[in-house]
Amino acid sequence: MKTKDGIREIRLEELNADEFIRQKVGEISSAVGSDLAVNALSGGVDSSTVTLLAHRALGDRLKTYFIENGLMREGEPQRVVSFFRKLGIKVEMVDARKQFFSALKGLTDPEEKREAITQTFYREVFGKLVKESGVKFLLHGTIYTDVEETLAGVKRQHNILEQLGIDTQKEYGYTVLEPLVELRKPAVRKVAKVLGLPQEIYERKPFPGPALAARVIGKVTPERIETVRKATKIVEEELAATNAFQYLAILHSDMVTGMRKGRRAYGSQIELRCWDSKDAVTGKPTRLPHDIMEKLADRITSEMPQVVSVTYNITRKPPSTIEAV
Repeated sequence: MKTKDGIREIRLEELNADEFIRQKVGEISSAVGSDLAVNALSGGVDSSTVTLLAHRALGDRLKTYFIENGLMREGEPQRVVSFFRKLGIKVEMVDARKQFFSALKGLTDPEEKREAITQTFYREVFGKLVKESGVKFLLHGTIYTDVEETLAGVKRQHNILEQLGIDTQKEYGYTVLEPLVELRKPAVRKVAKVLGLPQEIYERKPFPGPALAARVIGKVTPERIETVRKATKIVEEELAATNAFQYLAILHSDMVTGMRKGRRAYGSQIELRCWDSKDAVTGKPTRLPHDIMEKLADRITSEMPQVVSVTYNITRKPPSTIEAV
């Protein structure tokens, strides 16, 4: 199977992970030559796999950054950086919270928010790093589904550039390398496991490129991100034992009516989504036991007084999508 731009998918059942790793390490080494390359590490399976592949190919000629955009889960930046440093991979954390929240200020349209994150990431943050370090190559964790959904118009993935006709050399000053672009998520997990990454990474649930901004409907502010961050922590703690493909919390834009201390109160609404899926192309809501959903609602509304309503999405993908924004 090929996308519109001619990328051929390597299906899970035909993937030889050891051979794939050898091939990609060689391709990265050949493409970069004696130059330097840079990549952004988020801690997800895609970026972690690319980081390890590139480190094998380039060693210290790979510059790895963790961009602290203010949109990550609780404690995630510090946890990810510490883990990869223990693997012997130097990771530099870059504080770009002000730039991202400034770019997102006042935006409510999902595509405008994604575009703001893309431009902030590639032009303002990485553009500056490239100029300072003299790096000529950027390694992306783009996978086959990212390209497929973007070209099909489902949603613009933040890491899709060249497939949309964007000249990255002209626009940003570097060439993009995408070693995972032929794989879907299950195949990436297989490669990550063979590379030696721990289960907590290769089985990590999918997390969107725009991070928690993809789980806030309406305006993205530090306060609203903190609300969905706390809800996310509760959801991930309570659903960690399930076999679901993905689970998440979404903050809605409208205030809804509730009750606090016997009086009418207006508060926030959190929507929960939990999915059964193989590849994120299609999915159906997980049939969670009612007592688990009740516990989630009780924890969220008791630990987060600003929330007065918790709902559960029961719509398949399609027509729904796994993420909300």
